[in-house]
Amino acid sequence: MNRRKLLGSGAALGMLALTGACTTLAAATTPASIQVYGPGGPAPAMKAAALAFERKTGTRVAVTAGPAPRWMGAARVNADIIFSGSENMMTEFSHSFAGQLDPSTIEPLYIRPSTILVRPGNPKNIAGIRSLAAGNHRIMVVAGAGQVGMWEDVAARSGDRELLAGFRSNIAAYASNSGLALERWKSDPSIDAWLIWNHWQAANPEIADQVFVEPDLVIWRPMDVALTQQGRSRSEAVSFVRFLKSDEARGIFEAQGWKR
Repeated sequence: MNRRKLLGSGAALGMLALTGACTTLAAATTPASIQVYGPGGPAPAMKAAALAFERKTGTRVAVTAGPAPRWMGAARVNADIIFSGSENMMTEFSHSFAGQLDPSTIEPLYIRPSTILVRPGNPKNIAGIRSLAAGNHRIMVVAGAGQVGMWEDVAARSGDRELLAGFRSNIAAYASNSGLALERWKSDPSIDAWLIWNHWQAANPEIADQVFVEPDLVIWRPMDVALTQQGRSRSEAVSFVRFLKSDEARGIFEAQGWKR
């Protein structure tokens, strides 16, 4: 091999070695992401908090949200943190992820109230739960996920059986989760009102206005978070849960209707 070829080969090998070293260095210095899973309701605030945490620490937080059947398979493989939309939902998760989710780390972080979504401009002049129960209205409720029993708790909270009966008689649609309820709201203009959590209006202001549930009938349910066994062993995941309790994260959640 002549000198020119030898030099060329050496340069090429050097470049390959440098490229390999750079690739290894890049892989070594890229922060590992935290894998977070949960329902769609708390997701907008959770994703905003994840971005704030990433800007603050450089650690990426991947939030996967929606109906549980869509993500439970992936969560069983790599979840660090699981969040819920209610206590009963987190209880279900603790059974579904038995041995993986650490029950001792379950903690309610933020709560939000029930509210009524109405069509923009409130054309039916809906004034509250009693208005819905007394008038000729078509109501949609969610009867699954984080709202199991929610409409019943609201309508029966006063102890007035007739109020509960009147509200029930006007329910025109039952959705198994909030995502499906949102699709029905968009596609079925005959639905006059949707009993839901307040943050759904904050996330969809262009398609619904909000009418508050009467103070004596409103109920609140929390968003819980829990670490998995894997997440508990990762300092980044523990730090993210700690960040979720910070003043900065509190501001993010409160801007979207949640309360600490």
